[in-house]
Amino acid sequence: MPVRTAEAEWKGDLQSGQGQLKLGTGAFEGQYSFKTRMGDDTSGTNPEELIAAAHAACFSMALSAGLARAGFTPTSVKTNARVHFNPTAQGYVIGPIELETTAVVPGIDEAKFQELANDAKQNCPVSKALAATEIRLQAKLVKQ
Repeated sequence: MPVRTAEAEWKGDLQSGQGQLKLGTGAFEGQYSFKTRMGDDTSGTNPEELIAAAHAACFSMALSAGLARAGFTPTSVKTNARVHFNPTAQGYVIGPIELETTAVVPGIDEAKFQELANDAKQNCPVSKALAATEIRLQAKLVKQ
């Protein structure tokens, strides 16, 4: 199986420094900083945003795979992920992660859809990697 890579370099101190990151495929390269992580600066990215993107993509693929295994072909599965970054007495922590997915799946009933969505939440590889973090799911089936 392939090994995926990314690299990041930070220059300077925490609050005034800046970082640059790049995906191994070259599909994305961008900057990050204290302000893009802790403040409202949207000129760059941050680790939590990258985790959100990875989780949304992985969950959407896992749900699509589960639907296919159950005999359903989704028209679309769209997932938004919100990764919270909160201060605690021990320092900052990531969590909870909120997944909100909307899917168009012909021929499926609500109960089966919810079952498969919850299975994807538990078993997508990113969810498994983040098992120490609370993951919440809101799954909506859209009827055509």
